[in-house]
This record gives sequence, C-alpha cells and structure tokens, in this order.
Amino acid sequence: MAIPLDRIANMPSYAPYYVMPPTRYRRMRAHTVLFRADPAAVDAVLPACLAPSDDGICAAVGIDAPWTSSYGAFQASLLFAKCHFEDTPGYFMVVEFLNSRSSIPAGREIWGTPKVWAEMRVWMDERVMITDSGLGGVSIFSIRSTLHRACEPTELPDLRPSWRLKVIPRADGPGADVLQLIDGSAAQQDVVTHVARAGDGVVEFRPSPVYDLSAFEPRAYLGAWYVESDHTETYGRIVRDFLRG
Repeated sequence: MAIPLDRIANMPSYAPYYVMPPTRYRRMRAHTVLFRADPAAVDAVLPACLAPSDDGICAAVGIDAPWTSSYGAFQASLLFAKCHFEDTPGYFMVVEFLNSRSSIPAGREIWGTPKVWAEMRVWMDERVMITDSGLGGVSIFSIRSTLHRACEPTELPDLRPSWRLKVIPRADGPGADVLQLIDGSAAQQDVVTHVARAGDGVVEFRPSPVYDLSAFEPRAYLGAWYVESDHTETYGRIVRDFLRG
C-alpha cells in the first residue's frame, strides 16, 4: 500500500534519514565562554531582520553528547552572537560545527540550525576542557575553559531566545521557499542538571576560506561555565514567517 502523504516527515519517504523529535540527551557535557567581539563582525553575519548588540557579546559553546536517542554520540561547537529582533534581545546562532551525519539535515530542515560537518575533538587536559573544530586537518575554532569554581544552575548563561534563520531554497528557480526566524531554545525541555561549574576560558579562531570566523577574535572575556545535564529536544517556535506573513 502506498505511503499516505500526511505520514511522510522527511526523505526517503519509506525510510526517513533522521528521526523526528523528540530526542532525549543524557549526560551531555557543555562548556560556554562568553566574550566580546567587534560589533562589526557580528553585523556582518546577521540577516537583515536582526540588529547587532552594541556590546559585541558572543558565546562559544563546546558540546560532548555521549548518548542521544536519535543521533547516537557526537561532538559539536557553536557560536552565538547577541542581537535584537525588533525590540527583543536574544542570541543568533552563527554556526554549529559537528560530527553527526543524521543530525545535520535534521537540524537544518526542522529548526533551521546552521549545522556544518567538521572534524571534532572534545577532551580534558588536566583541568582544562577543550573543544576543537577543524576543516581539512586545520583547527579553525577552539574553546578552552576550566571548571574549578562551584556555581548554581541559575548562574549558567541564558542564551534565550536562541534564533536561527531557517532557509529552504525553491525547487523551480532562485530564491527561498521557506524563510523563517526560529527560536530554537523552545525545543529544550525536561532539563535535569547534574553538575554546574564555572571557571575561566579562552576562544581562538583561525582564518579559513570557508566559514571564516577570524573577525570574531575576542576583545575581552566575561567568564566560562560548565554543565552536565539531560534534556529532551522537541520542536522550536516560529517567530516570524517572512514569506507567508
């Protein structure tokens, strides 16, 4: 019997490439370094619907996800830039580098997350946690931080709203068929925090012919945080549909 169209979520229709939400994450480790970058660097990567913050605050996040119900284990690094949508402050996800095959199309097609395949390493060197993202055997984005100070989960950086610009091209010519501003932070539910720590951190960018983030070289650091947690990833929220009103 043919597959009903309302039961097809992604491709191939008879064996979808990725699992639809919800996805459970267990014991995910994440470290975040807040820093100030040149506001002009932020402005250069923002879509026209967003305005950069005057303070140039950005967040670099490294992730080690040892168990997920839909994607298996993977590592990732993310860059967020503080900005405004109309009168609302929030953070725009500039890029997410990762080494998970199936979560790349899932992230791009469902939430509009700008996921890019990279060579990832996440490890501890004595008291320093390191997340390194590479392309062609060369590191282009590195996050290093300590976790020697206790903190409460309420002290962890709040990057909400966490905006992405979801873009799906037209099939019949140039332009976009889908153009939406998505709040991805709405997808994170049922959070259980096991460990919360704080420390000091640094971020390093190297020039690259693609996904060049070198203009984000930090001007000042604002602290680092570490968390081990479980959560369920559900659906996001459409903030604005630019093509359909």
